[in-house]
Amino acid sequence: MSNDAIQRRGLMLVLSSPSGAGKTTLARKLLAVDSGITMSVSVTTRSPRKGEQEGKDYFFVSSGMFSQMVSSGAFLEHALVFDHRYGTPREPVMLALAEGHDVLFDIDWQGTQQLRQQAGDDLVSIFVLPPSHSELERRLRARAQDADAVVAARMARASNEISHWAEYDYVVINDDVDAALEKIRTILAAERMKRGRQTGIPSFVGTLMR
Repeated sequence: MSNDAIQRRGLMLVLSSPSGAGKTTLARKLLAVDSGITMSVSVTTRSPRKGEQEGKDYFFVSSGMFSQMVSSGAFLEHALVFDHRYGTPREPVMLALAEGHDVLFDIDWQGTQQLRQQAGDDLVSIFVLPPSHSELERRLRARAQDADAVVAARMARASNEISHWAEYDYVVINDDVDAALEKIRTILAAERMKRGRQTGIPSFVGTLMR
């Protein structure tokens, strides 16, 4: 029996960073090269940006609907970020884990803290850092999607976000995106092999001890 044939429980892989450090780019690249992981689609109260699709990028809901979902316990985590609310639907994630599928999260430190309380050992968290303060600002301005005031607000928030780096399992500095991606893939490969996640190991070991 190969390692791939042994049943295992899926994991939740969190990527967090200050805005502009590259977590979203890294998340997209990881999804492109690893068919064993899927993106968690968050619910948000903000309006869709150009090119975003309902159900693929986000589920877009009203503030009232979001509050109802919070009250009913529909979220694994939820947070207020730049005047908009974001949340992770509970049911599809838990179903994926039970079926042995991994789920990727692009969320901030607030969401990660809540997710850790809910997920326990299912969670693997990675904090992505920019190589420098000046490079972070350059990346934010290069995106050209946000006004100067928004960029300034994100830079002001960056120090607070970065201060939470020690709450994560791993830290990756995104100086070169391809190198950072390989580090993330190495972490993911090792975490998938952890004994506690390989739920089929006890029965397999039993066949070896007959």
